[in-house]
Amino acid sequence: MRIGLLGFGVVGRGVYEITASREDMQVVRVVCLEDVTLPDAEVTRDFQTVLKDESIDTVVEAMGGLHPAYEFVRSCIEAGKNVVTSNKALMATFYDELLPLAEQKGVSLRCTAAVGGGIGWLSELERVRRVEKVNFVGGIMNGTCNYILDSMTRLGLDYGEALKQAQQLGYAEANPSTDVDGIDTWHKLILSSNIAFGVSLDRESVPAAGIGSIAAEDIANFKAHGYVCKLMSTGKNGGDRCAAYVQPTLVPTTALEAAVPTNYNLITLDGDVSGRQSFYGQGAGRYPTAYNVVQDCVSILGGRSFYCPYGKKVPVDNSEKLRYYVRGGWDGEAAETWGKAVITEPVAVSEMHEWLKKHPGAFIAAVI
Repeated sequence: MRIGLLGFGVVGRGVYEITASREDMQVVRVVCLEDVTLPDAEVTRDFQTVLKDESIDTVVEAMGGLHPAYEFVRSCIEAGKNVVTSNKALMATFYDELLPLAEQKGVSLRCTAAVGGGIGWLSELERVRRVEKVNFVGGIMNGTCNYILDSMTRLGLDYGEALKQAQQLGYAEANPSTDVDGIDTWHKLILSSNIAFGVSLDRESVPAAGIGSIAAEDIANFKAHGYVCKLMSTGKNGGDRCAAYVQPTLVPTTALEAAVPTNYNLITLDGDVSGRQSFYGQGAGRYPTAYNVVQDCVSILGGRSFYCPYGKKVPVDNSEKLRYYVRGGWDGEAAETWGKAVITEPVAVSEMHEWLKKHPGAFIAAVI
């Protein structure tokens, strides 16, 4: 396998280093904006040199972001090149375009590192689907939010301190909104649900609530009542319609999710034969993420394409009712009062997220 590598940052460099000792694949061209010299690969700023090189059969996209990553990936697929990417935003946003195009062109498209970093989550969904129906996917999919919530719970830090520490450790960007607003988890949930259920979710109908408004008083309330807060994703397979949402969630201190520390992920599926399976590991980092990129390259050498056929568009139905912890402006029915917050009577998930849009300073968390 001759590889054209797009991007030479954290993940791209890791891919180069892991493949350097292999005999079945080689990075021969690297596209990046930095002045880098490599002993066995040409470094260029010109993407066209990769696209027009007929000897390159596989392109690894490790640039991140939507543009020009989308244009580059689409061009490579149209040119008959296999593509491996770790870009969840790209795959979730352009799923309806890239997957059918790859099928049409007869090339492989894989993105295992896009969800779970070093956890082989999407490739495991591929295996599970061969034998059984997947009824549920979800869990802790964002290491940044988990680090912040864990630091607030275990170490007593306030939100600002925990975020600053996450940024110093490289877990959070200077602008952390994609993580703390739940958008990163939203992309991962959509991609996971599409693959697990063999569908294409209506993305705009999948709501996401983040942790940016959480405060120390909320953590104290949770501890007093035997709960831990985690940012959780939920996808449920309803056949002709699915439920899908991202939101802070209170889990009992005895729950498996409550014990997930620092920047780790815990992602779960439920199958109608095997039952519940959970996958635990680092959700980010150079070598964990690059490891699964290279695993995808090995899968392509073995003749594997995408994880599932392109599925039909299905509506999202979030009419399920849950109790919520709400601090800030709730005017509906309340079952309990926790300090300045309330525990609501059961409310439809869709209704609660619509309410939150009108009260952006409020904090909500589902109670399970």
